[in-house]
Amino acid sequence: MPITYDAIVIGAGQAGPALTARLSAAGKKVALVERKLLGGTCVNVGCTPTKAMVASAHTAHVARRAGEFGVIAAAEVSVNLQKVIERKNQIVANSRAGLEKWMAGLDNCTVYHGHAGFESAASVSVGDQVLEAKQIFLNVGARPVTSIDGADSVPYLTSSTILDLDELPDHLVVIGGSYIGLEFAQMFRRFGSEVTVVERSARLLPHEDEDVSAGIREILEAEGIQIRLEAKCLKLTGSAGNVGVGLDCSHGALEIEGSHILLAIGRKPNTDDLNLAAAGIVVDEHGYIVTDEHLRTNVDGIFAMGDVNGRGAFTHTSWNDYEIVADNLLDYGTRSTKDRFPVYALYIDPPMAHIGMTEAEVRKAGRAALIGKRPMTRVGRAVEKGESQGFMKVLVDAETRQILGATILGVGGDEAIHCLLTCMYSKQPIDLIARSVHIHPTVSELIPTMLQELKPLT
Repeated sequence: MPITYDAIVIGAGQAGPALTARLSAAGKKVALVERKLLGGTCVNVGCTPTKAMVASAHTAHVARRAGEFGVIAAAEVSVNLQKVIERKNQIVANSRAGLEKWMAGLDNCTVYHGHAGFESAASVSVGDQVLEAKQIFLNVGARPVTSIDGADSVPYLTSSTILDLDELPDHLVVIGGSYIGLEFAQMFRRFGSEVTVVERSARLLPHEDEDVSAGIREILEAEGIQIRLEAKCLKLTGSAGNVGVGLDCSHGALEIEGSHILLAIGRKPNTDDLNLAAAGIVVDEHGYIVTDEHLRTNVDGIFAMGDVNGRGAFTHTSWNDYEIVADNLLDYGTRSTKDRFPVYALYIDPPMAHIGMTEAEVRKAGRAALIGKRPMTRVGRAVEKGESQGFMKVLVDAETRQILGATILGVGGDEAIHCLLTCMYSKQPIDLIARSVHIHPTVSELIPTMLQELKPLT
């Protein structure tokens, strides 16, 4: 006999546990199903572990530059990767343990460990048990794409498996010059590996503005990372410890050899083994579950949150998905995905943070706009810290003077950009910030100055 619940939450990523807690607090009987580890990608193989390792890499980088700051290092800096991994694992374990304790302490909640598959639009099987509910919430996430010629016979790493390396690669070849690949590229270069980044497109981060791509390339190449672009025909070759990547490039060597290969060529939704057809749930051509702006699928009572709905592969968008669903179901709200702006960051060092439209998107839209740009070499705080690479840029509507978008590539930019984001959400003209007084010395204090020097976008 099926076990009946008011709601079933499948997947314990960013949105799932939070929604489970809200439903439980509202007196709903809830089943939370997770086939692997509570916390999903972010806690276990995403934000938490990678940023812990980025911190270790940053420490090594600063130590090597000690002489620039008048500090005498006693010995050559080296990295103990096993200690880095141990520190990362402890941070992850603490985070996951806190989440497990939270779920275990909820009233009206039962946690099931196992794989869920639909039996009908109102029931799922987990092992030999069948659960049924009038409301089902999907938060099953995504996983790395590994479909590349040669992957069936050549050893490779993904963004998940590289987190548990016990030896430092002599030469790490990163396939994919986008967000995940570049973070690992700089990280392992700072750990001491030789690193080459291979990208199909004509530039890194092809979805960003050209000046952003160029600035990021300059930062990475200054640290000794090799960049190979326009690799049109990628193919893995070799065996463990001596692997290669066929490039078919228009210039340079036709193959790059290394000790390890990292595939960072994208992610795909975990929808292929949910038996969605049994529930009649519609997916798009890439396997993402189709939802409306309230995260409702085409099947009444079934919702999709997080990476699986294709509306943003970020922890913050997944959390916002939870907030939208909870507000609309429990607080009689009217929130939707239409309310949010595109916001994300690349956590190389210095970081790149972006909100709203890019310059290219503004130009393509044909909007009358103003632009402001300031190099980080003119930001006192960045110069004082010895981290003056990059720039800040903002696009403003010429009529309303409201912010259309902004990018900060520079130290502290991932934090400073939020004052611009708040201005966007409040629908205030940029004069609000341009005339405000910011604390000195900070990175954000130069944002008002930049806004006072806007020029027409031509």
